[in-house]
Amino acid sequence: MEAGAYEFAKNLAREHAQVIPVSLFVAVLCLCLVIGHLFEENRWVNESITAIIIGCITGTIILLVSKGKSSHILRFNEELFFIYLLPPIIFNAGFQVKKKKFFQNFLTIMMFGVIGVFISVFIITVGARWLFPKLGFGGLNVRDYLAVGTIFSSTDTVCTLQILHQDETPLLYSLVFGEGVVNDATSVVLFNAIQKIDVSKLNGTTGLRVIGDFLYLFFTSTALGIAFGLVAAYALKALCFGRHSSIREISLVVLMAYLSYMVAELFDLSGILTVFFCGILMSHYAWHNITESSRITTRHVFAMMSFIAETFIFLYVGMDALDIEKWKLTELSLGSSLGIYSTILMLILIGRAAFVFPLSAVSNYMNRRAERSSSISFKNQVIIWWAGLMRGAVSIALAFKQFTYSGVTLDPINATMITNTIIVVLFSTLVFGFLTKPLITYLLPHAATSNIQRKESKDISDDLNLPLLSFEESASTNISRAKDNLSMLMESPVHTIHSYWRRFDDAYMRPMFGGPIRNHSAC
Repeated sequence: MEAGAYEFAKNLAREHAQVIPVSLFVAVLCLCLVIGHLFEENRWVNESITAIIIGCITGTIILLVSKGKSSHILRFNEELFFIYLLPPIIFNAGFQVKKKKFFQNFLTIMMFGVIGVFISVFIITVGARWLFPKLGFGGLNVRDYLAVGTIFSSTDTVCTLQILHQDETPLLYSLVFGEGVVNDATSVVLFNAIQKIDVSKLNGTTGLRVIGDFLYLFFTSTALGIAFGLVAAYALKALCFGRHSSIREISLVVLMAYLSYMVAELFDLSGILTVFFCGILMSHYAWHNITESSRITTRHVFAMMSFIAETFIFLYVGMDALDIEKWKLTELSLGSSLGIYSTILMLILIGRAAFVFPLSAVSNYMNRRAERSSSISFKNQVIIWWAGLMRGAVSIALAFKQFTYSGVTLDPINATMITNTIIVVLFSTLVFGFLTKPLITYLLPHAATSNIQRKESKDISDDLNLPLLSFEESASTNISRAKDNLSMLMESPVHTIHSYWRRFDDAYMRPMFGGPIRNHSAC
């Protein structure tokens, strides 16, 4: 009897040891929601800044209570982030994206989000490899330096997007939002591609191999996400779940989205890309196949899950900044540490500028014949550059994945890189975040922002309503029309392709997978 009572008490204590930290962390999350609500009208402070500050305060309290032993309620695990926290964040971005603006600016977004990441990674990697040893910090291998490049090339544009208004600055908002999502996806895909490099056999083909692995992961992951989105849409349309239960509709949407991410990870693809494009396809087709109540519910559910996941990450970052164990492992002096932080921030600034301004010029040149009221002006370029200076959840997760094992490290070099990442995330979010509001207010006064929008030529829009070929007209007419279509494709490629896609979408895709078309029977 005594042995049984002892085991019962032991199991009860073990359960309490697991429940109490989770309960405390949830309570702090609730506190973040309340304080964030009180600061809702103050656009100087966003949810990220609020969560970090509360995390620092909570970490300080725990540190005092534990007499300097710990500053955490829970121990961070990068697998927790990549399996449970990241999928709702990325899926919600794809599900809520304004598809028309996103695809109208698709080429520019892809240049910023893909080519820009490669440029930034190169500059940060080379700069860190050259400057870190000069500051007394060595011990990193080639893969570590490449990982550092990807870690600090991942942006967090939440603060800027909360200040920009989509109706007033549609072009700028679309570019900042689109580039932020594609940037995160590219950083994770490139990070995974770098992990496959054999650093002992570096040669001239290594770079090509990395690019090849990246392109393979990028396109196969995208195709998988599109496939899952179409399958979910077709199932909802064909089976008419809403006739019996809207709960099944919502459950299928949520589970198919999560399944797409897990299948991608199972086959060593990029779950972040897969779930993003799955979200786009679901919002384009599947969303129209469910009942009105389910539509409202799904939008709020995904937004809620994304918000909680992001708040969780920044709250933990604030606590982890006071992790005494990592600071004790760091062997650098205060001066060397400040030099490392300053170097990383400088490389981020240079790496960001190295592609935003040149690629903006390329985008303006490509769209020189497309009639829009404003190209990417220099002021807009400055805002785009600034929006990508803040680092966030993805940077933290990649750093933990590279330099820790289940959130723990006993190596001084790895501990130093973790603290470096946390300080850069804290500084960029707090300092750059606070300065975002006055910068945008100065560069884009409210009276001027309403004029920044994209317009297409009426003549081009009218011409695109014509068919590509018509059997009812002469061959010379069709040839002339084909020449005109080719000319439009050369002058305004994105707009032309988008119009052709919409015609194909209305004629073939929407009748099969769902969408607002005429004379279709509803379930």
